[in-house]
Amino acid sequence: MIRNNIVLSIAVLACFASILSSCTDNTVPSYPALNSTITDKPYQFEATPVWADEFDVDGSVNPNKWTFETGASGWGNNEKQYYTDGQNVEVSGGTLKIFAKKESRDGADYTSSRLITRAKGDWTYGRFESRIKLPTGKGLWPAFWMLSTDNTYGNWPKSGEIDIMENVAYDPFKVHVSVHTEAYNHVAGTQKTRDTTCTTVQSDFHKYRVDWTPFAVRGYFDDAKVFEFTNQNAGYSKYPFNNRFFIILNLAVGGNWGGALGIDDSIFPAKMEVDYVRVYKLVQ
Repeated sequence: MIRNNIVLSIAVLACFASILSSCTDNTVPSYPALNSTITDKPYQFEATPVWADEFDVDGSVNPNKWTFETGASGWGNNEKQYYTDGQNVEVSGGTLKIFAKKESRDGADYTSSRLITRAKGDWTYGRFESRIKLPTGKGLWPAFWMLSTDNTYGNWPKSGEIDIMENVAYDPFKVHVSVHTEAYNHVAGTQKTRDTTCTTVQSDFHKYRVDWTPFAVRGYFDDAKVFEFTNQNAGYSKYPFNNRFFIILNLAVGGNWGGALGIDDSIFPAKMEVDYVRVYKLVQ
């Protein structure tokens, strides 16, 4: 997840008015490649997911697809929750619910969940999408994102990070898509990120998607492109996105960004709801 509260403010575009009359997308600059080593082409993705979870079996999540990461370490962001081993999730009615609660656990004042596909779903390139309804309340920090499976080029941010969707609930109607690399990250103040504003992200489901190819990481909100980051052919420090990544779904409480304006304890329990997660293989 992005670990600061600095985002770029740019002009607003209309998105799919028939579906999202209240939603707007920010304009997307181009990042052209520096040479022709990797060039763009009309990449396609398979029509049938190579991996998916439709959350259509009531109970907990499928252990063959997801692992719970647990603990209250702050997770590199000074987050305030303890991530439990499944006690904060429920699969029912065709959706996954991730609950953040105001309860003490191992020195933390809140609990929540963080689910990963590592060693159960790892991919180099592809289309990654999910339909999500975001939680409401100051202090929450939901995310749908990806990290390197093998840390091929070293620890964060050297091996890269892809943020398909992030939201900090004190800025409730704005969602962000970003990448982080050694050259482009929040610590250096060079992170690449764009935001989309939509007044219904907490009341309705919306689709968050990334198309990742050897040439680019492109982000979409309800199938409208809102972000593009291209391979500059300048080595892994600028484009480390040629190694395996895994998916993360989590609902953080507080933290450097999510808790920048404090935490409203009256909002708990809070819920992040996920309709599905799907991965489509890149057709080379």
